[in-house]
Amino acid sequence: MTDFIEIHPEVQEALNSGKAVVALESTIISHGMPWPKNVETALAVEAMVRENGAVPATIAIFNGKCYVGLSKDQIEYFGQAKDVWKVSLRDIPYVLSKNLYGATTVAATMRIAAMAGIKIFVTGGIGGVHRGAENSMDISADLTEMAQTSVAVISAGVKSILNIELTLEYLETQGIPVVTIGQDIFPSFYSSKSNFQSPLRLDTPEEIAKMLQIKWKIGLEGSVLIANPVPLDKEVTQKAMEAHIQQALSAAHQQNIKGKQVTPFLLKYLADHTEGESLQTNIALILHNAKTGAQIAVALGKN
Repeated sequence: MTDFIEIHPEVQEALNSGKAVVALESTIISHGMPWPKNVETALAVEAMVRENGAVPATIAIFNGKCYVGLSKDQIEYFGQAKDVWKVSLRDIPYVLSKNLYGATTVAATMRIAAMAGIKIFVTGGIGGVHRGAENSMDISADLTEMAQTSVAVISAGVKSILNIELTLEYLETQGIPVVTIGQDIFPSFYSSKSNFQSPLRLDTPEEIAKMLQIKWKIGLEGSVLIANPVPLDKEVTQKAMEAHIQQALSAAHQQNIKGKQVTPFLLKYLADHTEGESLQTNIALILHNAKTGAQIAVALGKN
């Protein structure tokens, strides 16, 4: 397995010494935001992790290896290249065998983080059960990966372009605890609240770290979804965003957008049709998640 993993020296040193490390995905760089905002955001997220006492480990695939920790030049390449695969779990062996460039989704990043021994992973929002999944059966591999891989995920909830209610049901079926930080209502990515109660609530990084430690110590494998609501002054109201989402879904249907192309299409549509407001919210929430994730990683290291 080590033949296919390249861990950045700074990350390896942190792991060896027991210092807090936070895994970060690369799909948000290659497929989630336009250049140059994608690179600026990725570097700002890494800086935020460092400011809060942890070492960032952005994960991607190239040269036949899974890289855990990227240089600034490598991040900039992923931000501008047009030939980068969006890599979920099923794609990892193909992309490795063909020496392709691959940006990792939540599922792929979690698995590679686990291989490297990293327990905390920060993202914007997880994938989930798509709207219309009762017909399309479109359910993200993020959810099945969370059921089996013991890496906690800090996100602003489920991407609001998805079916939040069914995603929460699926997470329950898979035995994945869902904890919202500081409020009883589950967030909806761009908005601090959704129409659904959070299954669990904790208020501090220390409380969350204690729960994670106990979960894994008693042998309960799998992730915990830690929902971190977007700051109120950065959110787009749920009502306003839902109107844009309905338009985006209609456009995707009309243009026959399917599979792994759906989420990038919808995110770009929303950014274009909200005069960049959704993009600014996306940036704000990932930075907020990076801060919280680093604090949880530090607290976990003290337990």
